[in-house]
Amino acid sequence: MGSTESSLWSPAKGGIAAPSGFSASGISAGLKNSGNFDLALLLAPKGAVCAGTFTQSLVRAACVDLCRERLLINQGKARAVLINSGQANACTGTHGLLDALQASSSLSKELGFKTDEILVCSTGVIGQRIPMKNLLSGIPPLVANLNEQDGTNAANAILTTDLTSKQIALQAFLGDRCITIGGMAKGSGMIHPDMATMLGFITCDAGVPIQIWNEMVRQVVDDSFNAITVDGDTSTNDAFLAFSSGPRLQAQNFDFLKTGLKCVAEYLAKSIARDGEGSNCLIEVKVEGADTASSAKKIARTICSSSLVKTAVNGADPNWGRIAAAAGRAGVDFDPKKMSIWIGPYQLISHGVPLSFNRDKVSSYMSDMLKSLDNESSINIKVLIGDGPFKSLAWGCDLSEEYIKINSEYTT
Repeated sequence: MGSTESSLWSPAKGGIAAPSGFSASGISAGLKNSGNFDLALLLAPKGAVCAGTFTQSLVRAACVDLCRERLLINQGKARAVLINSGQANACTGTHGLLDALQASSSLSKELGFKTDEILVCSTGVIGQRIPMKNLLSGIPPLVANLNEQDGTNAANAILTTDLTSKQIALQAFLGDRCITIGGMAKGSGMIHPDMATMLGFITCDAGVPIQIWNEMVRQVVDDSFNAITVDGDTSTNDAFLAFSSGPRLQAQNFDFLKTGLKCVAEYLAKSIARDGEGSNCLIEVKVEGADTASSAKKIARTICSSSLVKTAVNGADPNWGRIAAAAGRAGVDFDPKKMSIWIGPYQLISHGVPLSFNRDKVSSYMSDMLKSLDNESSINIKVLIGDGPFKSLAWGCDLSEEYIKINSEYTT
């Protein structure tokens, strides 16, 4: 994205509730044994439209199909999203759908909306049903706690194994109007979206026609949430919902708005990758010189998801052979004799030929990034594969022994 366009956008307070007309809440409804917040609500103004992208897995939670169906039938019109954490409500048979329908029906009565204007998202352990008595009892206080200034409680309520909440808000003057975009997301493990218990939400107080909004959101998701990986596993519950509401934005400002959406989505996506279960740092892979955009993205994502690359990063081992091998198996045709590789500022291979380099210096750079407490730091890998005009970014994280511990004990 152009630096001029992105520089229009500046930080704002409020997270998902920052845009005009939107509100959010989060409470502890007793869905988790921990007592942490576990039920969230996002409320959109009348007339809002919503674009959604969802997991491509054939094994899906009932709430995913319910959201897709309602957005299709209502041509994107939606007023609220109810989100629970702790139970994925996936692979629960007909009970899963009945529970999602009951939850949306109860919320619609509390809000006075049509039931099909309510969307439902769930995240947590696959195969576990939602404790419906607790959820239904939580709906009145959830509505009563709606907040138009701060979405922090909602951002906390959607977390599972995440170590930190993920939220952001940006604003910019487009024409004579101040436009605000808010976002929140959750995800730490089972992350390799193909639109992993990954959920993401965006709100925006600029009106955009639903057809244009759908395409805008699809492109933004492809360059952000679909460019991250933690462990190569997609989920049954992946969902990303983006709301547009407010006076119609002039068409000449659509590209500027898309830039803002991309800034928000990329921030949230990188936050998920950085918070990968047991990880120590973010890995950013840039692939350049590809003949097509999809080729560049495929190679970047393959490198990010390579267990051998991820473990080498965890050990601060500048093993460029693993990077080259991952690029070569990505299913993209390129000439290995044109491949060059960098880790950070250090070039390790040039036009297919290994270079002499100070292994201790490169390892020290990687070690420093692994130990850094700066949320903006990352281990950067660049791969040049040819003379083509296309490039792509992907994000992942290192793979540690802690990841194995977390996931080997996840349900015990």
